[in-house]
Amino acid sequence: MMQDVVIVGGGLNGCALAVALARMNLAVTLVDMASAEARGARGFDGRSYALALASQRLLRRIGVWDRVADEAQPMLEIKVTDGRAGEGPSPFMMQFDHAEIEEGPMGFMVEDRHLRPALLDAMTEAGVRHVAGQRVVAQDTGGARAQATLDGGEVLEAALLVGCDGRGSGTAARAGIGRMAWSYGQTGVVCAVDHDMDHGGAAHQFFMPGGPLAILPLKGRRSSIVWSERTERAEALLAMDDAAFLDALRPAFGSHLGEIALAGERWGYPLGLSLAERVADRRLALVGDAAHGVHPIAGQGLNAGLKDVAALAAVLDEARRRGEDIGGLAVLGRYQTWRRFDTATLAMATDGFNRLFSNDNPLLRGMRDLGIGVVGSLPRLRRAFIREAAGLTGELPPLMRP
Repeated sequence: MMQDVVIVGGGLNGCALAVALARMNLAVTLVDMASAEARGARGFDGRSYALALASQRLLRRIGVWDRVADEAQPMLEIKVTDGRAGEGPSPFMMQFDHAEIEEGPMGFMVEDRHLRPALLDAMTEAGVRHVAGQRVVAQDTGGARAQATLDGGEVLEAALLVGCDGRGSGTAARAGIGRMAWSYGQTGVVCAVDHDMDHGGAAHQFFMPGGPLAILPLKGRRSSIVWSERTERAEALLAMDDAAFLDALRPAFGSHLGEIALAGERWGYPLGLSLAERVADRRLALVGDAAHGVHPIAGQGLNAGLKDVAALAAVLDEARRRGEDIGGLAVLGRYQTWRRFDTATLAMATDGFNRLFSNDNPLLRGMRDLGIGVVGSLPRLRRAFIREAAGLTGELPPLMRP
């Protein structure tokens, strides 16, 4: 079947890109190895996402945000502290308040059970062809059209093939695109907790020797937990029963929200850095984790992927209006130039922050506490951090502008 764009990967970035391009009147097919039933499941499983303000703008522009707005929790404050579990936080704190910028909340927390079905519904309405439960087993991007062969035997043809298929991207591997990658020896433990007291829309990032603990506000008296720990310790946490896990969590979580109880399942995933050697080739582009995977220390992984989506959509829209081949090297080179520096900078920044904060070196701890105190006390510097967290820095693609 002839299409303008074939997208490989049915995660959030792939779905968002499919909707954005279909709304530009491009013919889009999305290939997803997961079944439609698995993707559309709506039960609460603890997974949620921190969407920067710029990402929320993108979802609004492509007609997705109104479907989840009532279930989204605005992030009004971010509090950053350093310390050890059970000893309380350092007296030095960075506190970011959304009232210090004019645009509104820094971001929103949205649960997977709301966001994913909203994207699937938007794809259907936009006319995206969704090929679920199949995978691409071969591809050819060297000719006048890109070709992708599915395991069911169908051959898809398009002007452009886009890999949104994660850090182990088969799309990148089949194109001979290598990766710079390393492990942090850490695992992210993800879950959600109910608590007695209202969080007030405040997110907390507590840096401990094994890695950061993020407490992110969800709707109601519930918070999402992203706990980065050394892998051996994380595996032990995941193997515990619920009561033992809560006993381990409480000293780090603190008592500021009262008593806590688990809500949903616990998940674990290995943490590392991954950067593709290039994110564009003839008739091929990489988006999201297929292009770059970073540490969750700043909560920017999905937001960086959605910025890829907005940038690629802008480049393709401009190329089409000019009458250019949307799969040509000249066009896709503009996408690579736009996104390469930004994503490499983000990867190096998150790598550096993790190495600085995920240790118990007394000298480094003193330096970072001093740095936290300085940033927290300087309004101009504080506002710069707030705008960065909201995704409002750098050259914003049109879909992310006000």
